[in-house]
Amino acid sequence: MHDILIVGGGPAGMTAALYAQRNGRSAMVIEKNGFGGQITHSPRVENYPGTLSMSGNEFADRMLEQILAQGADIELETVTEIRDEGAVKAVLTAEGSRFEGRAVVLATGVEHRMLGLPGETELVGEGISFCAVCDGDFYAGRDVCVAGGGNSALQEALLLSEKCRSVTVLQDLPACTGEQRLQDILFAKPNVRLRTGVKITGLLRGEEGLAGVEITGADGAAETVPCGGLFVAIGLIPKNEAFAAFADLDAQGYFAADERCLTRTPGVFVAGDCRVKGVRQVATAIADGATAALAACRYISGL
Repeated sequence: MHDILIVGGGPAGMTAALYAQRNGRSAMVIEKNGFGGQITHSPRVENYPGTLSMSGNEFADRMLEQILAQGADIELETVTEIRDEGAVKAVLTAEGSRFEGRAVVLATGVEHRMLGLPGETELVGEGISFCAVCDGDFYAGRDVCVAGGGNSALQEALLLSEKCRSVTVLQDLPACTGEQRLQDILFAKPNVRLRTGVKITGLLRGEEGLAGVEITGADGAAETVPCGGLFVAIGLIPKNEAFAAFADLDAQGYFAADERCLTRTPGVFVAGDCRVKGVRQVATAIADGATAALAACRYISGL
């Protein structure tokens, strides 16, 4: 029996474990893949206060080392269900395990929607990125492409236009779906161009990573767009359906919880990118982890 069971080993989940242990509560983090979450896709993290630069993997390793030093337990298993048994919350996994705790923090994160192209996964961090705020500086003065035409893609392109030599927005629909005002601002910039009705059908690799993308139009004609970076902004996928009995979901599948990280189920809390929020950055995930852990500690104490 642990005081707090944490589902997800990204920055939010590991921060929750850190704050739980530092408050005298035992914590277990259950992660299905690898610790660190989306931050491990960043070749360098330069927007975390107090640290000039580190790789995403280094950041994840530091966090994991820190929570282990504080006494947290970890398990690499896939959580499939939680059960509210009153004073005890049970977490069940696909591997057949049952873990018990007094409170649960759901820090399940999100997955970036991918293009589904050969070699795409291998190029993540070597030319393919998902966050202009995180990685835009690495492409300063270079040519980049943005996949997508919604608000998120246009916002990424707008940030990149301030740093990069050129930004090409590639949209597979006949027109962008983002806000018109955002389009007006973005496409008035001389170094930004829009290509609609084109699908990214291939990735070109060079000695240093991504060298360009192949696009195909509605007529079947293919061409190559040279670029050193491709920012994929075609959506995020939350994985929260298994917990809908305990926490409300919005139309996109995110936990409908505010900055207090509370759910409608006493003793169940949420943290990180998996909940509804306006900004999804490592700093906001960490803030959620601290908030959820402290709320769980108060719940266990009967406050």
